[in-house]
Amino acid sequence: MKYKIRKGDTVEVISGRLEDKGKRGEVIKVLPDDGRVVVQGVNLRKKHQKQIQTQGRNLRPGIIEFEGSIDISNVMLVCPKCNKPTRVGLQRQEDRSVRVCKQCDSVIDA
Repeated sequence: MKYKIRKGDTVEVISGRLEDKGKRGEVIKVLPDDGRVVVQGVNLRKKHQKQIQTQGRNLRPGIIEFEGSIDISNVMLVCPKCNKPTRVGLQRQEDRSVRVCKQCDSVIDA
């Protein structure tokens, strides 16, 4: 399935955990096989890391904080022009398709 959210887009969390709901962030990674996205500063997780030596380098021990993935249906793309979360449509322009904001009809892809 093709998704309308890409790496580098600004999205807003519309549902999920209360502390993450309403937060905005940039998409770091899209996982299309699982239907999930990783958003910067959202769904923070903690991992207790042991010291590991790999290829002559040491991985620092301690508690590491990282972003977990959230379902792609729980985020909504923020239009760069009207600065609101919006649904995304597709339009054909010349020989390619571009993403379009459903509220203000502006082209999202430059």
